[in-house]
Amino acid sequence: MDKKNALRAGALAAGTTLMMLLMSSPALALTRDDGDDPGTGLSVIETLGYYVLAPLALFVVIAGLVMALDRSKPEHRVITPGTKNKTKTKAEVAAKA
Repeated sequence: MDKKNALRAGALAAGTTLMMLLMSSPALALTRDDGDDPGTGLSVIETLGYYVLAPLALFVVIAGLVMALDRSKPEHRVITPGTKNKTKTKAEVAAKA
């Protein structure tokens, strides 16, 4: 049954892609519309700056702010197995008392 579903999904994806390619007409993109006034193109450096460096910088700023402003309590943090927990939990404190 899995093979049949995979075949059906593949056929659907291929058909959808084919229809999108056929319906979009790149030949019409060569004709200009009335009132169409495109600006100058972007240089390679501008393109890399806008679409690569700016999103990366924004990601770094947001991640830095999240880490700097993290106010979660140490006992609520997830500790990976095999590492020592620096703080004691309430259960450990109660067990010693």
